[in-house]
Amino acid sequence: MNIFRPRHRVLVGPPLLALLIVTAGCSSSDAGDPTAVPRPDAKAAGLCRNLDGTLPDKVDGLSREDPEPRSALTAGWGGSAIILRCGVERPAKMTDPEVAKGSDPDAVAGGVNGVDWLMEKRDDGSYRFTCANRTAYVEVTVAKGRDSSGALIDLAEAIKKAIPEGIAD
Repeated sequence: MNIFRPRHRVLVGPPLLALLIVTAGCSSSDAGDPTAVPRPDAKAAGLCRNLDGTLPDKVDGLSREDPEPRSALTAGWGGSAIILRCGVERPAKMTDPEVAKGSDPDAVAGGVNGVDWLMEKRDDGSYRFTCANRTAYVEVTVAKGRDSSGALIDLAEAIKKAIPEGIAD
């Protein structure tokens, strides 16, 4: 019976190694992943931890279900229907003069309940909102087919309470 043991290890070893390599390639640090954990500076990270403590249990009627990996910098409701990431970098479109003039149909600036947002329509039909005029950038992604106004209304009070008005570094 000991003769079969090494053969068994050889047959299991490569598939397991391949699985580990594939899994490592799917890390959450991918900036294109809506649930990638941001890496803000210490000041923004502190504000984001404060925000995490004030976020509502329900947003747009959906229960909170935080994405993996768990972090005080990310939150979710309804699985991946609504994803919040705090401490993201300023989007390039936020300083785009075409957006400021209202000439870019895929990026529009506006406010909801005292929180200013940059809205960007994404290629997959979802929308990404990034708050403006706050000392940390908060990004909210709303899945294709969902009305985003309920999410922004429900998140406004928590953002106003935790993220002061100002310009993020």
